[in-house]
Amino acid sequence: MPALQETELRVSLMKVARRLRQQKSDSELTDSQMSVLAVLDRAGALTPRALADFERVQPPSMTRTVAALAERGLVDRAPDPADGRQVLVRITEAGVAAVTATRRQRDAWLAGRLAELDPDDRAVLARASQILRRIAES
Repeated sequence: MPALQETELRVSLMKVARRLRQQKSDSELTDSQMSVLAVLDRAGALTPRALADFERVQPPSMTRTVAALAERGLVDRAPDPADGRQVLVRITEAGVAAVTATRRQRDAWLAGRLAELDPDDRAVLARASQILRRIAES
């Protein structure tokens, strides 16, 4: 793929990702906070260190993120039953509700944009989504 096409694809992906991130149920949640909630919703309770590794941030940054989420009642912290020196971060019911509402809002926004496309373009995007997932997971 010529460099110009790679650049165009990268820029387009970034713009779509940015627009999707803007669609959230609680505008006061940062992108990092929403990402942590989504990870906890999918993966279950994790240590702050595991969260930091997953999100590719430094542990002090994750500590601040978790503290902000706990202050809002979206996560709670409890001793790890397997290792009392560790803390596990768990998503609360309020956190699950925020993630669920945000997913619905993002899905609705994207469905609206896709509905504006012709069937051929939707088919191309369906195939492209599989390819992009492979790239993201590689």
